[in-house]
Amino acid sequence: MPFKANAARRHRIPRQRHRVTNWAEYDASLRQRGSLTVWFTEEAIAAWRAEPRTTRGGQPHYSALAIRTALTLRAVFRLALRQAEGLIGSVLQLLGLDLPVPDHSTLSRRAETLEVPKSSPSSRGPVHLLVDSTGLRLRGPGEWLVEKHGTRRRRSWRKLHLGVDARTGEILASELTPHDVDDGSQVEPLLDQITGPIATLTGDGAYDQEDIYSIVVQHHPDAGVIVPPRSTAVLSENVETTPTQRDRHLQSIREQGRMGWQKTSGYTRRALVESAISRFKRVIGDALRSRTDQRRATEISIAIHALNRMLELGCPTSVRIA
Repeated sequence: MPFKANAARRHRIPRQRHRVTNWAEYDASLRQRGSLTVWFTEEAIAAWRAEPRTTRGGQPHYSALAIRTALTLRAVFRLALRQAEGLIGSVLQLLGLDLPVPDHSTLSRRAETLEVPKSSPSSRGPVHLLVDSTGLRLRGPGEWLVEKHGTRRRRSWRKLHLGVDARTGEILASELTPHDVDDGSQVEPLLDQITGPIATLTGDGAYDQEDIYSIVVQHHPDAGVIVPPRSTAVLSENVETTPTQRDRHLQSIREQGRMGWQKTSGYTRRALVESAISRFKRVIGDALRSRTDQRRATEISIAIHALNRMLELGCPTSVRIA
C-alpha cells in the first residue's frame, strides 16, 4: 500500500490540480515523437561503413553509427532484432541509399561492446540531480502462462538506477544492477557520469546513509543533500559546534514538521524523478530484451539517449490551480 505510514492522515491532503499552459506546443511535440520522417545526412552516409582496422583480426563492415541507428529504432518501436533489421533495410530502400544492412546477429554481437555517448545537461548552471531506482523485468513467460500453469522458478529482474535533471527531466546518469543491490551504493557511479557541477542531490529515505553525504561532498563540495531522515534518526554528537546537513534537516523537521520541511528544502521536486521513470516505462517499456548484462546495459543507454531526444522536442509547462 503506498504511503502506508501516513495512511491515517492522507485523506486530509487535497489532491493537487495542474493545468498545462503550453498545450498547443506540447501537443505538436507529442505528434512529432511518432513521426516517421527519416533522412540521412551526407556525413552519416559517409560514416555508415566501418573504417579499415590496422590491427590483426577480421574487418568490421559497419561503423558504431550504423549499429546505434539500428538499435535506436529497435528501442523506440519495441522490435526484436530481426524486425529491426527489416525496418532499417526498408528505410534504406525507400531512401534509395546503397548501404549495407546490419543483420540481427551482428546487432546482437556488437551491442556487447558498443559505446553510447552520454547525455550532457541542456540546462545552464549547476544541476539539481534527482536519484531513484526502479525494476525492469527480464524476458520470460507471460503473466497469463504463469497464472495458468505456474512457474518452477522465480521471475528475475534487474534494478535501474537513474539520475535526472530536475529542470529539464533529462536522464543524465544510469546504472543497471542486480535486484538486490542497495540504492545508496550506486550514488557514486551515478555522480561519476556527470561532468558538470551539481547544486543539490535529492533522494528518498533509502538514501539516508552517512556515506551518501560524504560521497557527494567529495565529488561536489558545495552541493547540498536533500534526503528525509528516518523517523528514528537522532542528532549527531557535534550538533552544537559543527552541525551536519542531516542535523539541519532534523532540526527543520522538528520546527516545521515533515511536510513543512519538504516544501522549504525543495524535497517536493523528487516527484519529477518518478515522472521520468513513468515516462521511460510508457515509451520504452518495463522489460529488457537482451540476454547478457553488457547488452542490457547498452540497451538501456540507447533507450535513454532516444528518450532524451524526444524531450528536446517539447515538454509540458504546468501550473498549479489553487
